[in-house]
Amino acid sequence: MIASPKQHPFISPQDYLAWEEQQPLKYEYLNGDTYAMTRGTLAYNAIAVNLTTALRPHLRGKGCRVFMADAKVGIAEGGPFFYPDILVTCDEGDRHARTLVQHPCLVIEVLSPSTEAFDRGEKFRQYRRLDSLKEYVLVNAETMGIDCYRLNERNKWELTTYLSDDEDSPTPDLVEIQFTSINFQCPLSLIYEDVVYEDPELMA
Repeated sequence: MIASPKQHPFISPQDYLAWEEQQPLKYEYLNGDTYAMTRGTLAYNAIAVNLTTALRPHLRGKGCRVFMADAKVGIAEGGPFFYPDILVTCDEGDRHARTLVQHPCLVIEVLSPSTEAFDRGEKFRQYRRLDSLKEYVLVNAETMGIDCYRLNERNKWELTTYLSDDEDSPTPDLVEIQFTSINFQCPLSLIYEDVVYEDPELMA
């Protein structure tokens, strides 16, 4: 999801939660500032739909829930509060949550040029405060490529990059994406199915 600049002066976390419930738009919250969430491109939307559609049947009957962009994540009681493009939670504490997810194990953000630096930097830094988080995935919406940050057995974050021009797997159908936090895998091509770019060579 794309965040627009600050909408108004400092607001407390409690006032933000009460105020946002009354708004026609969704707003993220960080350090007292609110940021309106606006629509992405058709490619952006198609990627999110493809991922959610693939994850839902995989998680059925496993005690996990997958959500798209309307699900708010609370990093702590006082914030920040974000709306990731896709999240998965398998925590009992989130089983009956109605307004706020607090224990996601997997968070996926679809990148846009205006938000990429924030998603890779400050937003990832905040997400890492969640004890439940095991994987943070960044999906490029302008070309075929995925960065997966995975928490290893030494409690360190490792980066695995999946590209359509990987020298070991030269076609998207042969590049296998893995989300180990939920024991999921699929070809890179599935995530980018029916995604249309201005330059057709980006999908070659």
